[in-house]
Amino acid sequence: MKVKAILICCIAFLAVFVLISVLPVNGEEEIYDNMIRLHVLANSDSEEDQALKLKVRDAVLSAVEKIEADSPDEAYAKTEKSLEMLKEAARSKIKEEGYDYNVDVVLGEEKYPEREYDGLVLPEGTYTSLRVMIGEAEGKNWWCVLYPPLCTTCATEREEVFISAGFTEGQYRAITESDNKTYKIRFKIVELLRDIFK
Repeated sequence: MKVKAILICCIAFLAVFVLISVLPVNGEEEIYDNMIRLHVLANSDSEEDQALKLKVRDAVLSAVEKIEADSPDEAYAKTEKSLEMLKEAARSKIKEEGYDYNVDVVLGEEKYPEREYDGLVLPEGTYTSLRVMIGEAEGKNWWCVLYPPLCTTCATEREEVFISAGFTEGQYRAITESDNKTYKIRFKIVELLRDIFK
């Protein structure tokens, strides 16, 4: 009986140890909350609509550069106040290119798959997202990160931009060490916990 009790205690100890080793550390769960993603959806997959999507993207990014923020909350508030300005930038570009598509610009929550941006891997999850939907919005889309300003920052400045935006070195390491399986397990646990507690 004592051997069985000792065995159960050892198994429980190992289970706790393994769980602790993969649970989120370094504030990894905050990565979801500290970013604003950008999602531009084309009207269709036609060559013309895909080319227009990229031009609208550039117009929106040019307008976004005027929005300066030092924190995720400030970035959200300023982006929310700028929705009409961003929509007008997209609408003007569409008209300039000779199209009469409607465009919607919405700030809200959106589920993203895992995405890689030039060596930076963002885990699958629900992020705050600025969606630019052109026409029927049924074509291939384009993703990036609005805050911190990954879309308009060169790779050599990326770490400095993320740290100045409030990310810890651990959080930055979590999204740049894409071959680290432990981080991927932790992110999966974070996403499961977020889904459960929603």
